Amino acid sequence: MATFLNIDYQTWWLLATAILLLVYGVLDGFDLGAGAWHLFLKEENQRQMAMKAIAPIWDGNEVFLIIGGGALFAGFPEVYATLFSAMYIPFMLFLLFLITRAVSIEFRNKEEDLGWRKFFDIGYAVSSAILPLLLGVVIANVLEGMPLDKNFEFTGSWLSFLNPYALVVGLMALLFAMLHGAAFMTLKTEDELQQKFAQYLKKSYQIFVILYVVAVAYSLVKLSGTFPRKTALYIMLIVITALVGRIGYTIQKGNFKCTFIASSLAMVLAGVLALVKHFPMMLPSTTDPSHSITIYNGCGSEKNLETMLIIAAIGVPLVVIYVIFVYRTFWGKVKKEDRGY
Repeated sequence: MATFLNIDYQTWWLLATAILLLVYGVLDGFDLGAGAWHLFLKEENQRQMAMKAIAPIWDGNEVFLIIGGGALFAGFPEVYATLFSAMYIPFMLFLLFLITRAVSIEFRNKEEDLGWRKFFDIGYAVSSAILPLLLGVVIANVLEGMPLDKNFEFTGSWLSFLNPYALVVGLMALLFAMLHGAAFMTLKTEDELQQKFAQYLKKSYQIFVILYVVAVAYSLVKLSGTFPRKTALYIMLIVITALVGRIGYTIQKGNFKCTFIASSLAMVLAGVLALVKHFPMMLPSTTDPSHSITIYNGCGSEKNLETMLIIAAIGVPLVVIYVIFVYRTFWGKVKKEDRGY
């Protein structure tokens, strides 16, 4: 088996895919969360300011979703095929609401008519709320495992993804995104609008904590048979819980920058925990453990992985440089006189 720095190419490609998707989760997480609050803003000038805060960066954030999805398809085609066929409905809904959100952002200010703007405000807010919910549902199903046969084909019912555990995790993901988004908006706004998002931050945190406790308890019970008895995993869970507590402390102190950093770290660690839970499995089978898809039986050829890693090593840093440039250019508080969408 070919290796680089004593690590096989399959593991390297898994790391690359995971990093891209985790970056997407953190970056698009806050602008989806900010969008989910949009209808709570009753005044037109406040909605305009909120849109200006995410206007320069939302599409750049989604680049990581495209690259991460492409990395999954290129590196682990068996995983991609099985996951997307099993989760066909949530992924098609995800695509639909991605399009709805993009259209709403682009078309909202094309007309001065308030009815026109309200129509696209609803599309923007609803799609921003449903997207993290759908992601949470998919992640929960992956964590729980899927009924797969020996050919790695999904054998469950077409609505089996809407199980209670997935819905709990999905709701938690939605509230986490709203919390993350409200923290970001407190850094981008000022005066009355900042105070409003600070209130939203406190309210979302209270609901999120409840859902977090329920989701963790549910996970430990639901996944008790498959959760590896590894001390490191429980330490990570304790650290994530400590970060959740840190979020509440920083909110109470009004240190919103630290709130945003803590929520970002908690999101990353939660993703890492989900990644390493079944490693080297990527899609566990609930039918028979031998039917599970791993990084070894679900990957492309080693030659392809080696070639794509070289391409990724060149292309991904360019994307990162672009994102850093955009964030540095548009960082700071949004002003009424700033041009926007």
